[in-house]
Amino acid sequence: MDFNFTSEQIELRRKAREFAEKEIGPMAHELDSTNDVPAEGLNRLKKSGFYAYVVPREYGGKGVSSINLCILREEFAKVSSFLDEAFVMQGLGSYPIVVNGTEEQKKKYLTPLVDGSRTANFCLTERSSGSDVAGIRSTARLEGDHYILNGIKCYVSRPGDTDISTVFAKTDPKAGGKGISAFIVDRAVSKYRAETRQLIAEGNIGEIFMEDMKVPKENLLGKEGEGMRISLGNLSIFRPTVGAATLGMAHCALSLAINHAKQRDMFGQKLGDFQVTQFKLAEMKIQLDAASLLIYRAAWLADNPTSERTTLEASAAKFYATETAHKIVDQSLQIHGGIGLHKSSRIEHLYRAVRSPRIYEGASEIQLLVVGRELLKREYLTSDKRL
Repeated sequence: MDFNFTSEQIELRRKAREFAEKEIGPMAHELDSTNDVPAEGLNRLKKSGFYAYVVPREYGGKGVSSINLCILREEFAKVSSFLDEAFVMQGLGSYPIVVNGTEEQKKKYLTPLVDGSRTANFCLTERSSGSDVAGIRSTARLEGDHYILNGIKCYVSRPGDTDISTVFAKTDPKAGGKGISAFIVDRAVSKYRAETRQLIAEGNIGEIFMEDMKVPKENLLGKEGEGMRISLGNLSIFRPTVGAATLGMAHCALSLAINHAKQRDMFGQKLGDFQVTQFKLAEMKIQLDAASLLIYRAAWLADNPTSERTTLEASAAKFYATETAHKIVDQSLQIHGGIGLHKSSRIEHLYRAVRSPRIYEGASEIQLLVVGRELLKREYLTSDKRL
């Protein structure tokens, strides 16, 4: 059993940390305090070369690895929520094409993602359907050489500033989940209206309105009716990376708590001298390490598939990491006291930013449901005939 990263993964972590701290760090507060898409921050990410890690080597990228995605998201989220979101959307929007696209689709849509000349996002959630993917109401009907899409997608990242979207709609509304299909929407060809929405933490999130939107029939991803499989496959590979991003937030929160405890004077000594503070810090560190092990186990399993499914491990990792990170950030703010409530403080931003990962890409309750169902499918323990 080897818990060490490879030399390549260690170097990737170093480069990601250096880029995030030096190139994004000085402007992180500004980037994380706006609902717009900051051009300067996005341009620096495009020039960094890290987008290559969401594209296979055959199309100019570095190859897609769950461990590498987790490493990058963890390091990016330590410094900036914007940086993490801007990076992962490129992968979340393009991975369905990586796995299910035709050779022509891959060449056309994946290659320009490497240098960021085009950007991608993922459009699945609707007002009436979040965790219930089968409940989406957007429709797509084939008319001649085009599909005509109608519906509203919500909680879409960079809704008005993205070139390529993976969009899900029902080609057979009566078939439930089996009637969902996936489409590559190229905004240069297919037009839709977008609006930004204000959430608990800053970010360019909003809705897209598809009103008789035309999509060329060759942009169907896979076959009609395969949308549910495509969407769930995408979420399964990216769920551990959500946890990895919250690991980054939790690392930052723990570091801030330690530094504050060392400096804060209280009752004639430092806050860190109190046993209660040391206990809090110790629990935060232990919980963080446990979450990290679950995340990178799930990522390793995704990169080294066997005959066994890894759905349980991915959901368990996402659940524990996001829930644990929320607790760690909360404890860090508690250690900071009143100063942690200041809008200008890093820990206050983390407190708001760490909340949404417990909901998106499958709420915590859904992850528990998945784990429970998977347990019932497996022969978890040898039955005891004495019972």
